[in-house]
Amino acid sequence: MDEKGGAGAGLRPVDLARLAGISTQQVRNYADAGILPPAPRTAAGYRRFGAEHRRALLTFRALGRGYGWETARAIMRAVHAGDLPAALAHLDAAHADLHGQRLSLRAAGEALEAIAGQEPEPAALPRSGLRIGEVAARLGVRTSALRVWEAAGLLTPRRDRGTGYRRFSPADIRDARMINMLRQGRHPLPQIRTILDGLRRTGSTEALRAAVAQRRAGLTARATAMLAASADLHRYVAGEDAGHPEDW
Repeated sequence: MDEKGGAGAGLRPVDLARLAGISTQQVRNYADAGILPPAPRTAAGYRRFGAEHRRALLTFRALGRGYGWETARAIMRAVHAGDLPAALAHLDAAHADLHGQRLSLRAAGEALEAIAGQEPEPAALPRSGLRIGEVAARLGVRTSALRVWEAAGLLTPRRDRGTGYRRFSPADIRDARMINMLRQGRHPLPQIRTILDGLRRTGSTEALRAAVAQRRAGLTARATAMLAASADLHRYVAGEDAGHPEDW
């Protein structure tokens, strides 16, 4: 076998880099980091890679797309260190995290729907409103989080004329509660602003539903990529060809 770097002449770092569409230095870095299996060297000291290294690089790329590059590195290092249980533990942890995100998203979506349809906080609140520390205590967040949300334009509490202290109205508190739940669901601040603007303008929860649906679709896409990567990893560990030429 003497494909442009098969088992015969072998692949030079530049050959493997071209096949993967990465730099030669990245190939060297992957080899040094244990992401690729050890590569023999020529009499002149140059590395020569083969089909196994090609499969390892393809597997690593698939793992990176599904599990993230840090986890992909840890998995490949464990495999090449002969510690398959450690590699599988990284897979298990990633799947557990994804499942946790699904549960969190479901809970956040249900709670947000309920909050969006609620009237603002009852009139039992002081007419002057609550101070930032009181709101933080109600939500179980730090005052710094409320300040960040205000700086991002998500909250607009009025200021006390005499002291300059922030005063949160019932509507402000409701919005803060919604922001907190959306942040727990890992929604970015710009997306949250779109949701709040839509709710304030029309009273509709359509923007909220769209954001939750978008996040759910993202989790599904990630789960699909993880499934494909797991299959590639299984083939690699079993010594089979990954067989995805379209990825090169």
